[in-house]
Amino acid sequence: MTRVKRGKIATKKRHKILKYTKGFRWGRKSKERAAKEALLHAWTHAFRGRKEKKRDFRQLWNVKINAASRANGIKYSWFIAALKKHNIKLDRKILADLAQNEPKVFQKIVEQVKVKTPA
Repeated sequence: MTRVKRGKIATKKRHKILKYTKGFRWGRKSKERAAKEALLHAWTHAFRGRKEKKRDFRQLWNVKINAASRANGIKYSWFIAALKKHNIKLDRKILADLAQNEPKVFQKIVEQVKVKTPA
């Protein structure tokens, strides 16, 4: 049986793992076994975090739209329903941005929805 020398490949593999753990605390940045374990957990949390970020931002946009729409005298649920009813296709991200940075424009959108809605 021939002997396989893996010096170069094994070293590159170790360095690659340790490069990913740069900035980790304690031995997890320098010890190979601890680094592997830390990365398993870190990448799991990173995957979950990317999914949670979408939820968190949608929640934040809803809060901003609700605050701005109530300031203009209409409930959030009525506002969103009226937008759909009148075929105004602005998503929550854009509406939240308008509510925060361009309140006059947001107010015009609310007025347009209010005029058409019998309430």
